[in-house]
Amino acid sequence: MNQEQIIEQISRRALLIRTEAGYSQETMASVLGMSKKTLVQIEKERTNASWTVIVAIVALFSDSEIIQSLLGDAPLEVIRTVAHDGLDRPKGKTLGGKVWWREVDRAGVFRIQQNLISQHYRILDTDDYVWFSSFDETAVLDRFRELTETKAAE
Repeated sequence: MNQEQIIEQISRRALLIRTEAGYSQETMASVLGMSKKTLVQIEKERTNASWTVIVAIVALFSDSEIIQSLLGDAPLEVIRTVAHDGLDRPKGKTLGGKVWWREVDRAGVFRIQQNLISQHYRILDTDDYVWFSSFDETAVLDRFRELTETKAAE
């Protein structure tokens, strides 16, 4: 999944996301910092939202079932991964990926998971902190090997 795909998918479902939230067009436009006219154009699929608006939608409505059906249980992680073209730093604690994730590999204190919906990968430690996230399987496997070798040497 890339930025353009996310923009298209979220834009096409803007009306559903707004409806799910119980917002009027005026309220949704105000929350997103845009004109009602622009929101109408997006909802009627005449134009796509900008990346900035998509990030705002995902951040503000991350608990939306519609967004989670597109991006999984960690939609902000997907957005950060795409925006930063893969993340490579210890970051937020997760719930461990018991529902939306399948385990790909495990070694030492690290494990690789793949999101069942977005298909992106992440590396977690035993405390469920994310160490790396990317759509690039090779990059994830390389970073996994580096992390497990570093921890084994300690």
